[in-house]
Amino acid sequence: MFARARAIAATLMILSALGAIYVAWLLDPAYLPPSLSTYLFKNLGERPYAAPAATAELPKLQPEEICPPGNSEWRNAQTIDGVDIKGSLLCEPDNPYEVAAFVKGTNNVSMGTLMETQLTPDAVVKGRDLDGDGDPDEIHIRLEVAELNGHSPDAKIEVPGYSIAPGVKPGFWAFVPKARGMATRNLETFEAQPMLRMPSPSIRVEQGDQVKITLENTHYLPHTIHLHGVDHPFKDANGEGNDGVPLISEMPIFPGEQRTYDIQPRQDGSMFYHCHVQPQSHVLMGLNGLFVVEPNRPNNPLQTLNIGAGQVRHPSAAVRESYAREYDLHYQGIDYDLHDILKSSNDPRVVSKRVHREYNITQRKPEAFILNGRSFPYTIRESLVIVKPDERVKLRILNGGADPLYLHTHGHKVIETHYDGIARPEANQITRDVVHVGPAQRVDVEVRTVNDGLHNYGPGAWLMHDHHEPGVTTNGIAPGGHISLIVYEQFLGENGIPKVVGDVTPLFTEEYWRGEVPVFSGMDPRGLLSDPVPTASTLMTTLLTALLVALLGLFFGSLLWLIRSSGGASATAKK
Repeated sequence: MFARARAIAATLMILSALGAIYVAWLLDPAYLPPSLSTYLFKNLGERPYAAPAATAELPKLQPEEICPPGNSEWRNAQTIDGVDIKGSLLCEPDNPYEVAAFVKGTNNVSMGTLMETQLTPDAVVKGRDLDGDGDPDEIHIRLEVAELNGHSPDAKIEVPGYSIAPGVKPGFWAFVPKARGMATRNLETFEAQPMLRMPSPSIRVEQGDQVKITLENTHYLPHTIHLHGVDHPFKDANGEGNDGVPLISEMPIFPGEQRTYDIQPRQDGSMFYHCHVQPQSHVLMGLNGLFVVEPNRPNNPLQTLNIGAGQVRHPSAAVRESYAREYDLHYQGIDYDLHDILKSSNDPRVVSKRVHREYNITQRKPEAFILNGRSFPYTIRESLVIVKPDERVKLRILNGGADPLYLHTHGHKVIETHYDGIARPEANQITRDVVHVGPAQRVDVEVRTVNDGLHNYGPGAWLMHDHHEPGVTTNGIAPGGHISLIVYEQFLGENGIPKVVGDVTPLFTEEYWRGEVPVFSGMDPRGLLSDPVPTASTLMTTLLTALLVALLGLFFGSLLWLIRSSGGASATAKK
């Protein structure tokens, strides 16, 4: 009886192996490993001819406006409450009234200016001029913590909503300036109001300023602020912890509590600030930003906060001495397994357990990448580096994520002038077209737009992107990620969007980022690389594949049974 069963199993093995070979031969070679396809062709001949399927029409798309209508007057150079604000040619420029409030202080601007923002009167308080050089030296910044794309028991969509690309809404936590009013734009939308966004704002103070930073914890989890690379005492004058590290320097700031950090930085440079509570998750969720200490100069009121990073519309005196323009570039990667936890519950206990214990950062796999809080194509609305010929432009680059950044600038070789806030001697400055920035590192670079064949190859709309290739994708689809451009003014349209040769409208659809639109649709008017129409042969391929898997399963199952039964028979014989 046992021998008969073994014979049946052996017969099944042979038949399933022969069936698998035949089915594999019937399959389209594109579904097989090249070596197997070649072997089958040599030994079994060419498979039956099947005519290619027809080309499917593109799906009906409803793209967003590439440059939505907005406050076009914000793009103009202007003076508000005595503050000179540089013009911005971007499609979506910063609110100039916010810039004026950050320069003069929310306590010093007119009520009319303050009402054009959603800032509270104590968001950025500027006091006395202690050294008599014509600018305030007492600065008090108040920050809150905002949640974006979180869970709501009352709505089936993310609240407040914040998109990094069409239809792409990971969850975030961000430091934001103390604000008044609603978290959404108005009563009719769930979209976040403009100051509640990624990244956390860039902060600028002057060397020697007496700075207080108060974190009013409006969130449901504890947080702190660590001033990474910024000169600060371990404890403040009252003996309270001042380094932001729970259990070491202080206890974390729990919901509803607040703490003030006191600093008087002596060294200038591009630094970093971030939450130090469970940093393996809180930093990556968005609680980090650029912290710039500017050299002390007379008559030098600073733009204390730069919402959304990007262009600095009121540069410091030190920057104006050497550069025509200045931009903050803040890069980060996103792992949906972490960020989308916020969409699962609004119970702080549940969120804390899932973020701090169940999420395993050692298995992190980023699926989206952002520059200044957006992915391409949204980056072309607000994060272009706009230049003119024969200029020097300063870029402050921060890697706020966990992945290395290899920033490549087409058409330019930039000069690395500072590492982690420390100036490199001119003889040691490096000119290159790929800038490496590790996690938490800052690199300042100088872009020279003189057409000398080294620093610049001439005007254009030159791509600027991460050469760590996942960084140019969103949901694994390109072109996305933190792509942007160095654009010369003559290559900008009137709406601030670069002049391009292809059709970018498919990129402004949710369908594109769901993988439903062929990637060449904006460049392929004849549809040569559009999707094929599903046909009976497509169904047959699916059935044959399933049959092949079943036959292989039968083959290996029979083989395993034979091996095990042989072992059992040997043991019985020994007894």
